Amino acid sequence: MTAALRIAVAGASGRMGRMLIEAVNATPDCTLAGTLDIGCDIAAGLADAQVLIDFTRPEGTLAHLAVCRERGVKVVIGTTGFSDAQKVEIAAHAKQVALMLSPNMSVGVNVVLRLLDTAARALAEGYDIEVIEAHHRHKIDAPSGTALKMGEVLATALGRDLKACAVYAREGVTGERDPSTIGFATVRGGDIVGDHTVLFAGTGERVEIRHQATSRANFAQGALRAARFLAGKPTGLYDMFDVLGLR
Repeated sequence: MTAALRIAVAGASGRMGRMLIEAVNATPDCTLAGTLDIGCDIAAGLADAQVLIDFTRPEGTLAHLAVCRERGVKVVIGTTGFSDAQKVEIAAHAKQVALMLSPNMSVGVNVVLRLLDTAARALAEGYDIEVIEAHHRHKIDAPSGTALKMGEVLATALGRDLKACAVYAREGVTGERDPSTIGFATVRGGDIVGDHTVLFAGTGERVEIRHQATSRANFAQGALRAARFLAGKPTGLYDMFDVLGLR
């Protein structure tokens, strides 16, 4: 009989952390090997773990990564809001230990990302593109990591640089819309788990590709799927496309 995968969970007292712990405890082929939270002994929390699942904040995740690298603990990273410099740091860690980095662990969202690539290529001319996202009042970064990932997929499919073509705010007399831009709109309120819509607005028609999360359970299940995937990888930086075979 195969031994259960030993998983530690970071941010154990948070909403996502509690959901992850519940998911691990309910999964026969996984076992909870430790938890991390603010002020804890990171090494002690990772002592018996094979994989850490981390949905915290950039600074905390990077601190956890340094210890995981030393101990050979693989990491599933669902944290968002990393700077470009922090992403370079993560890539450096991946040369020593296997990491999976994704702004959204949902299987459905990652299928949507693949659909967006197809739609953007087919609707490259004559359609304005807007990314609209909504999350709960406690979310601290905007646009969401998932919305930015959608923007990156769209820009790549269109042969554009997202940094050059993204529009994150509109106010006052803005003039006509530049057709080469990709717009972003952000909503924050209540307990919205996560809604993402990409609008392709053409002449006489609109195409919308939309994903709505009604529970964090789908993120937890995706993270467990990623943890199983990493179990067989010694080093490297992966994403959910790798996990789901969508590459």
